[in-house]
Amino acid sequence: MIAKSSSFLIILSAPSGGGKSTILNEVLRRAENIDYSISYTTRAPRGAEQNGIHYHYVSEADFEQRIASGDFLEYAKVFGKSWYGTSISFIKSRLQLCRHVIMDIDVQGASQIAATDVPYVKIFIIPPSMAVLKERLVKRGTDSPEDIQRRLDTAKKELKCIPDYEYLVVNDDLGQAVNDVMAIIRAEENRSTRYQNPMQGFLEQEN
Repeated sequence: MIAKSSSFLIILSAPSGGGKSTILNEVLRRAENIDYSISYTTRAPRGAEQNGIHYHYVSEADFEQRIASGDFLEYAKVFGKSWYGTSISFIKSRLQLCRHVIMDIDVQGASQIAATDVPYVKIFIIPPSMAVLKERLVKRGTDSPEDIQRRLDTAKKELKCIPDYEYLVVNDDLGQAVNDVMAIIRAEENRSTRYQNPMQGFLEQEN
């Protein structure tokens, strides 16, 4: 029998306002074998966000305690304000059940994960232009003009990390962007290196 280790971490990164969360939610709606990694954060909930659904909202003391205990696969302080981190125990528990785990994190967190032994695929998502990104940030109405400019300045720095990702998806049309991400996941499931000695498994069924 031909066997493979098909479970892996799906990392989506994008500039703030690039649409990665929207794409992630649509991927979860379409796929039955993918779970969402709920990050821990010290920032306050925004709008209709709920604890345990959008994020695990914790105090800074709690977050620092989790860092000390080695509970995070990756963690970072974003914009010098709030901590964000990913639970390593949750990730590994889902992978052991032969399920993928999808997450949206910044380039700093993605680089930390790349240095671990967790199998992953990294996908960078960008709008078609900086002008479109600015328009989306303005339309969502959650940031001050100063915050928007800071996010645009950060985006320029994040774009330099695109070569560190296996795939790039341009989020011009949302439906097509989701299709592209789904196609990447399916292709990665069938990467030859994920199979465990396929020739032997094939030949064992010769008789």
